[in-house]
Amino acid sequence: MAQASATSLGGYRGLSYWFDSLPGPLESRPPLDGDLEVDVAVIGAGYTGLWTAYYLAKSDPGLKVAVLERETAGFGASGRNGGWCSAMFATSSAKLVRLYGAKAEESLRTELVHTVDKVGTVAAEEGIDCHYRKGGQVMFARGAAQLQRARREIEEARSLGIGADDIRLLNATEASEHAGASRVLGALYTPHCASIHPARLARGLAEAVERRGVRIFEQTAALEIRPGRVVTTRGTVHAGAVVRATEGFSAGMPGAHRDVIPFYSLMIATEPIEPDVLDGIGLQSGETFADLRHLVIYGQRTADGRLAFGGRGAPYHFGSRIEPGFDASRRMHEHIRKTLVELFPALGGTRVTHRWGGPLGIARDWHPSVGFDRTTGLGWAGGYVGDGVAVTNLAGRTLAALITGRDEDCTRLCWVGHRSRPWEPEPLRWIGVNTALQAMAASDWSEARSGKESRLAGAMSGLTGG
Repeated sequence: MAQASATSLGGYRGLSYWFDSLPGPLESRPPLDGDLEVDVAVIGAGYTGLWTAYYLAKSDPGLKVAVLERETAGFGASGRNGGWCSAMFATSSAKLVRLYGAKAEESLRTELVHTVDKVGTVAAEEGIDCHYRKGGQVMFARGAAQLQRARREIEEARSLGIGADDIRLLNATEASEHAGASRVLGALYTPHCASIHPARLARGLAEAVERRGVRIFEQTAALEIRPGRVVTTRGTVHAGAVVRATEGFSAGMPGAHRDVIPFYSLMIATEPIEPDVLDGIGLQSGETFADLRHLVIYGQRTADGRLAFGGRGAPYHFGSRIEPGFDASRRMHEHIRKTLVELFPALGGTRVTHRWGGPLGIARDWHPSVGFDRTTGLGWAGGYVGDGVAVTNLAGRTLAALITGRDEDCTRLCWVGHRSRPWEPEPLRWIGVNTALQAMAASDWSEARSGKESRLAGAMSGLTGG
């Protein structure tokens, strides 16, 4: 287990399993020491910031690039997520077609499929042992309402020209070949997903960009972002281009308070599972798993034989507050544990060794975006709604091309330049988001008991990206 001091993580003590299982000691890089002049300043050493720096350095080794990080590389969602490197995009294909047309939706979907493989390719080329395993993603239908929803998703996919090679409906027997979950009537399966060790990818990327000449300054918080400069706690960085890559933490940045909300998702990891029990659970090919409830759950089997499993449902905190204490909730973590045991009853006596959480970023229309304003020199990317492991790679490639002025296929995708309207001011934001959360939970409760799809969830679609 990697040992991290309170100093190296800015006083934060709630390590994710991913950070706690890093090989070797975890030490912070030095902070910025006075003013600095570079070509590109990137704020945030998570996936978006690191991929952007990586592709900038790769495309033009002469560029001076600095990454500024308030904590340590991978500290945020990049080191805490469920490890799904998937082709999922927070905005549905149907909505993308309505907004941009079928051809634009297909171009983005195709690029995301390729991006899953690009992450694995870079990891191999750079020697990043992030436990990349492309076993696909299985979404169980556990009940009549979920099975009905699965069938409707397949019908919609076919109407959009999405074939069985991209997503298909499994029957109960076929689903059980992936995992021995309880009460399964069927499942949706897509091959376009790999399981990874998130913190290994983040820390490995940080080392890769440093090898290419990028400077990373940790323990350096950005206080003010302006065209041509970033004022930090350690000095001012002057740059021709400035990229904000702060995802859920954007709510605390000046001028960005209502751009996204920090929405908490919590996780647990079990102790290593006994081999006979693990054999019964399955997931031998590295599949990621979930079911089709409204309040999202997600999991994977780790390289050392644990299950890492998480779920949403923690409340949104008034004023978009982010505090270390919100990463832990005894009630929510116990609910997540019980849900995991419900999925796999053989885990009833298995000990949970890690409990953690953190904020992800959600724009008002649940639409991720990436862009660069050449007039101001300001760039951004984010709003991934928790599906950012692969999308951040596409964001980094896109930002690098936009900043260096290259016209590439990725710069013409429909999400480039998208601007979401701001979230409502408080208390409307707090009331709306938490009402929607309660509606999702109530819908899951109702469907589990009646077997019929709940209309309540549909009524809340305006607050959940519908």
